[in-house]
Amino acid sequence: MLTDLTTVRRPIDEAGGLPNAHYTDPNVFAEETRAALTSTWAGLAVAGQVPEPGDAIPMDFAGAPLLLLRDRSGTVRVFQNVCSHRGMILVSEPRKIEGALRCPYHSWCYGLDGKLVSTPHVGGPGTNIHPAINRGEMGLNEVRSHIWRDVVFINLDGGAPAFETVNANLMERWSAFEQPMFHGGADSYMTLDVKTNWKLAVENFCESYHLPWVHPGLNSYSRLEDHYHIERRGEYAGQGTKVYRRISLDDGTVFPDFAGLPEFWNEGAEYIAVFPNTLLGSQRDHCFAIILDPLGISSTREHIHLYYASDDVDPELRRRNSDQWMGVFKEDIGVCEGMQKGRRAPAFDGGRFSPAMDGPTHLFHDWVAGRMENHRASKATQGVPG
Repeated sequence: MLTDLTTVRRPIDEAGGLPNAHYTDPNVFAEETRAALTSTWAGLAVAGQVPEPGDAIPMDFAGAPLLLLRDRSGTVRVFQNVCSHRGMILVSEPRKIEGALRCPYHSWCYGLDGKLVSTPHVGGPGTNIHPAINRGEMGLNEVRSHIWRDVVFINLDGGAPAFETVNANLMERWSAFEQPMFHGGADSYMTLDVKTNWKLAVENFCESYHLPWVHPGLNSYSRLEDHYHIERRGEYAGQGTKVYRRISLDDGTVFPDFAGLPEFWNEGAEYIAVFPNTLLGSQRDHCFAIILDPLGISSTREHIHLYYASDDVDPELRRRNSDQWMGVFKEDIGVCEGMQKGRRAPAFDGGRFSPAMDGPTHLFHDWVAGRMENHRASKATQGVPG
C-alpha cells in the first residue's frame, strides 16, 4: 500500500505523525527498509567486536547475511556472508579465522581481503582451475563501510554519498571527541529485545518530554527544564542537557575525562539519533553507542556499548555505570512497546506533535517521509514497483 505522507511533511504545528501502516504493515516495512535503512549509512556493529585480525562475526541486517571481520592488516571490513559459487553461508557463528575463509559446501577459499584464492576440483577431480572460473572476478562482495566513534556504519546498496559528507555537521559538532575511546569490555556491552518498531525507539530517544514520568530518577537532577532540542533537518535530532552528574564511588573515585574538552562539557551532555538507527551519547567522562537492529516490523534489538577515555578504569565504577544506564534504558521499554500496540488502533491517525516539545521527533518523522517520497519517485521514474 502507498501511505499518504502529506501531513507528515508539514510544519510541526500543522503536521501529523507517520501513519499506522509504517508500524504495522509488512509491505510498508519492506518499502521503508529500502528507503530508509539500506540506501543510507546505517549502524551495523562496533569495531571492538572484532578486536584481533581473523576475528569474524556473522550478522544479518535488513534481511541480508553479512560478515564483520578484521583482516590481516587490521582493517575492519564487511562482506556479504555468502560464497560466490552457490551462495552458501560462509560463517555461521563467531570465530577466529586462522587461515583462509573456507566455504563448508565445496571448500572454495577466500582471503580475509575477500579475494578468491582456491577452487578445489573446479575443473574436475584433481584439477583446481577452469578457464570459465576467473578467480579475480569472483571474490566476496564487500559492503561499503565507515567507522566513526567505533561504530561500523554500512551503506548496503552502495549508492549513498560519502559518510563524511552526509554527517559532516555532526562530526564537526562533536569534533572535540575525535580522540581515543576505549570499550569498557564485556560488562559494557548489553542488549535489549523490545517488542516495538525500530522507529519508536528512535523517537523515544530523541526527546526529553517524557523524562518526568518515565525517568523520575534521572529527572530528579537533570530536569526537563535543563534540556534543549538538537535538530539538524535531514541528518540527526536529539536532546542535550546543561546538567550532567558524574557517577562516583563512595570514596570519590570518578572516571578520567576525555582530554581538552570545551567548558560546556564540564556539566553538559548530548544525546543524538544519527538517522536512521544509531543512537549516540556524549559526556565528559564516557560515551555510548546504541545500534538498533530491526528484527521485524514490531521487534527491535538494541545493542548498547559504553566507552571511556582510558582503558584502565575502576571495574566497580564501570559496573555501576553499566547498571545505571541499563536501568534508564529498561525504563523506556514499556512506553516503546505501548506505542507499538497503540498503532493497531484503527482510529489513531499518527497523532500530533507539541510544537514546543516534539521538534526532534517531528524531524525524524519528516526524514523518514522524505526518504519514502524520494524512493517512490525514483521507482516511478524507473517504471518498477517500490
